[in-house]
Amino acid sequence: MPPQDVLIYTRTTGYRHDSIPDGAAALAELAHDLGRKAEVTEDPEVFTPGRLAECAVVVLLSTTGNVLTPGGRAALEAYLRGGGALLAVHAAANAEPDWPFYGELLGTRFDGHPEIQPGIVLVDDRDHPATAPLPARWAWTDEWYNFTSDPRGSAKPGDGTASGGGAQSGDGRKPGNSTESRDAPASGVRILARADETSYRGGTHGDDHPLVWCREIDGGRVFFTALGHASETYRDPVFRAHLSGALTWLTA
Repeated sequence: MPPQDVLIYTRTTGYRHDSIPDGAAALAELAHDLGRKAEVTEDPEVFTPGRLAECAVVVLLSTTGNVLTPGGRAALEAYLRGGGALLAVHAAANAEPDWPFYGELLGTRFDGHPEIQPGIVLVDDRDHPATAPLPARWAWTDEWYNFTSDPRGSAKPGDGTASGGGAQSGDGRKPGNSTESRDAPASGVRILARADETSYRGGTHGDDHPLVWCREIDGGRVFFTALGHASETYRDPVFRAHLSGALTWLTA
């Protein structure tokens, strides 16, 4: 029988978002709507080959800092290379800062954000279950994440570092880039949506600011959305449709 479970992992060792309980509840509901059993946990010991073999999707929900054991890292890498699926939400971009494979999965690293404010999400690719429900220009309020590089592998504008704009990490400090030089760019990245930097303050990427993307790795699939800071986000029907579409694609 194919793996059915959705494992929602919420451990943090850095900044912790207040929205995690609401996000976990929403993702569990969406998994149930898709006919799947959901488990919400902060226990790193669940990352074993046996448990992951039962999972259709692993969700990292705003995980920050080092949240996996060495054995857990090995199990997750083998799971993804063997055909598993990963949904990384919001601050999961700031997880596992000294694990190069994770940086390769996402294709980049978190590099701070300006203050929470309204802006516009440009939905470029609506031929995907996660973006099909979204308007082409989506008015949204969030932390507009900046990244250390373009996840497709090209250099970030400027010298490769954030260029100001009030960017800060989730805990108010500038994030470290200790692994940036060791992380290889992700291949086959498909950008689904971008930030319109003219609609808010503090962006550092210019005209091409990826926010939502997906890719395949060996037999597995990876989906990342930078959105999802606030608790009310997870009660928004359009955002819930976005997450449901991501789960649908990951389990297809």
